[in-house]
Amino acid sequence: MNPRSDRSQPRFSHLFLFSGGTFHSHLANWLICRKIGKMELPESIPFSSVDEKLPVSQGDFRDFAEDPIAEMRKLYAEHGSLALLQDGFKKVAFAFGPVWNQPVLSNAQDYHSMFFAIRGSRNSSLRRLTSGLLSMNEDEHREHRRMLMGPFARKSFEKYFEGIDFLTAEMLNSWKVGDEKDILAEMTQFMLRVTSGMLFGLDNPEFAYKLGHMLHEWVQMNHEIGTGAFVADSKYTERYQDLLTLSDELEVQLKRLLEMKRQNPGDGKDVLSILMKAYQEEDAVDDAKLMGHIALLFAASHLTTAHTFTWTFLLLSQHPSVMQELHTELQAGVLSNPLNPNSTETSLDRILKESMRVLPASAYSQRICARDMTLGPLQLTMGTPVVFSQYMTHHMSALYPNPDQFQPERWLDIKPSPYAYLPFGTGPRMCIGGPLAMVILKMVIPKILSRFKLSTVPNSTINGRVISTMLTPTSTVPLLLEEQDGNFTSAPIQGSIHNLVHLPSAGKDAIRHAA
Repeated sequence: MNPRSDRSQPRFSHLFLFSGGTFHSHLANWLICRKIGKMELPESIPFSSVDEKLPVSQGDFRDFAEDPIAEMRKLYAEHGSLALLQDGFKKVAFAFGPVWNQPVLSNAQDYHSMFFAIRGSRNSSLRRLTSGLLSMNEDEHREHRRMLMGPFARKSFEKYFEGIDFLTAEMLNSWKVGDEKDILAEMTQFMLRVTSGMLFGLDNPEFAYKLGHMLHEWVQMNHEIGTGAFVADSKYTERYQDLLTLSDELEVQLKRLLEMKRQNPGDGKDVLSILMKAYQEEDAVDDAKLMGHIALLFAASHLTTAHTFTWTFLLLSQHPSVMQELHTELQAGVLSNPLNPNSTETSLDRILKESMRVLPASAYSQRICARDMTLGPLQLTMGTPVVFSQYMTHHMSALYPNPDQFQPERWLDIKPSPYAYLPFGTGPRMCIGGPLAMVILKMVIPKILSRFKLSTVPNSTINGRVISTMLTPTSTVPLLLEEQDGNFTSAPIQGSIHNLVHLPSAGKDAIRHAA
């Protein structure tokens, strides 16, 4: 059957598909949910030779899985903003920059989403839990996105403020001047509680946080094992059975949560209550879909926001003059209302934009070709992954001079297109929770920095790398809690962070002061 002629049939498998309890390498760039014995060879680029005029590199997907940024930099240096990486008969296209981001991200009909690389067999708990919004496409995606918009509309934000304020105060009251904190661990725990409270409500906080911890472990395991979508390597897949077991346990607890909500709706201000009401009003109650949405919303929000907090505090601790400007605004009370329409003109807004530019929480993502198509000079077969990269686009010198430097002041003079600056993605699949995440950041950062000065621990080692698709700190991020006296300094740090962002140069023992 010609895949172009029947868009109603299943369109593709993943690069490598988990089925049942085993990990199957399905030779899958063009495996369109068919039996292995009926596989068709791609018409576009033959296995035996590659047209040297095309932007094609032969490589090993294991190298990409180990260090996606390094491999994307190599492809960009060799081919520019469009490239194809082949490993044997498997291939992945790479589209960097606004010129190629636009067709890939604006055309949701031809480029499909695949948020979770590993989905499990058709009747598994894992498959149901990974069936939320970002795993949906076309009409199904549009319909469910419409129903999900309510809790994430700006008019709903104030419903969450009381809970966020409570949890922020709870965290800050546990901090003491003189403590050294791993800000990554602190913000991950904080966002776990915030996300759990917003999604499930604080009527039963103990259960909400327990469920949040389970979801956190489930998300971490998905990211870890999801790396195996690019490579058939046991080191990425040995915990697959653990993921299936955890998915079974998590589904039981989510079903329990739905039953609790139906028996005792509470104040109805949490996301799940709002969604349940919307589904009921439209006579579209589907517990499997609700559980998939909740799992997806948790997966897409708590770690990305925690990492944005972490990277932002680290960057501020390394740039005393920027911190001094922000402190001046804090003292003037400019940042008191995160919903103020003028908040986009503050130094905090510029700092957050620049932090998410230089160290975006999502380093890359992908779409899957829903049919045979062309992208520039590339002939792509149905099922071919197309990687787009926030990190690579945000580090293009043609778009951002001195792209590896943290320079919030650049935002006084630039207004990049949605395809040139995309920390939350863009187009019809733009992150539904992006505006709410920005409000949380703008609420919490001023509260923390008004009470404490976060200072670099001299010569600490800060490492980071891409795990699955997220730009993640892979070490502790130690910062010293000091009394907020408005005198800002910074000390040098070590580690792989220097491969990701250019930090002000200093001798081993040098201390930098605000200008």
